[in-house]
Amino acid sequence: MDYENYAKIAKALADPKRVKIVDMLSCGAMCACDILEHFDFTQPTLSHHINLLVKAGLVTTEKSGTWHYYDLNKDAFEKFKMDTAELIANTPACICEPVRSKAVCTTEEKEKIK
Repeated sequence: MDYENYAKIAKALADPKRVKIVDMLSCGAMCACDILEHFDFTQPTLSHHINLLVKAGLVTTEKSGTWHYYDLNKDAFEKFKMDTAELIANTPACICEPVRSKAVCTTEEKEKIK
């Protein structure tokens, strides 16, 4: 797992306004003007939030004339979902397994420690 990228995505989703934008885009692509109608902040503030989502790879942008349309990168969300499942799973491939296997002592080893 790419922990740096995972953390970047988690950070991008750490703001309720950005989560609301993601929820809105789950219905399909929207222009900035339509997204802005659902918030009580300025267009530059919306651009800041959108830019963080784009940099995290969660949102794509397409320009059509003078309008910018934003849409979810569903592949990125699917990967994030899979990485989250991997992160909280206890599987043989888990990063903690080599540590855990060293930490688990047999009964004989515990007796030697005493």
